[in-house]
Amino acid sequence: MSKILIIEDEETIADLEKDYLELSEFQVDICNTGDKGLKAALEGDYNLVILDLMMPGMDGFEVCKNIRKEKDIPILMVSARKDDIDKIRGLGLGADDYMTKPFSPSELVARVKAHLARYERLVGTNQKPQNDIVEIRGIRIDKTARRVYVDGEEKVFTTKEFDLLTFLAENPNHVFTKEELFEEIWGMGPVGDIATVTVHIKKIREKIEKDSAKPQYIETIWGVGYRFKI
Repeated sequence: MSKILIIEDEETIADLEKDYLELSEFQVDICNTGDKGLKAALEGDYNLVILDLMMPGMDGFEVCKNIRKEKDIPILMVSARKDDIDKIRGLGLGADDYMTKPFSPSELVARVKAHLARYERLVGTNQKPQNDIVEIRGIRIDKTARRVYVDGEEKVFTTKEFDLLTFLAENPNHVFTKEELFEEIWGMGPVGDIATVTVHIKKIREKIEKDSAKPQYIETIWGVGYRFKI
């Protein structure tokens, strides 16, 4: 049974989320402050964290940043704030998804299931042999160790950044739409926000390109999507 941690200061919302997740046979714990939630996330054996953005004291941004330093489990950030800058900042700190309140409990459950399924497929027990390496023009991707090196220097990638880079590198010169990439990497269709793809591409370019404004690896094909150039 997968364990979910909800970090949410509004007890009514947290209890509602917990009820729906438990109906789907998840084990759920709740923390009502950011500092307690961070401690639980780092010390507990959780499979996914649902993290509210706006909390007194330590906010969701700080909690997300500190969880991501230690663990690569999926983080689903939620907030009543609709500003794109908050979404970009949250995803940039390592959140895997961002939901704007109010949302339906069924949508939350659908996203949780999709993220858990994707994560378990990628880092579960069926990992590929240790010599599973993708190497293109100075970029070395160790799929087994989930590590990336650019000209011999290791770069730190979040789970979804790594998955997206690996998928593009394994399918060079193929143009993918944002919708196709979102379906492939996040495993979701209409329940997600494809703007997430754009944010992750930007973060990847900052790590692998000498000049992210003039990318030499991941090209933007205007009006279509992206491709990895070899």
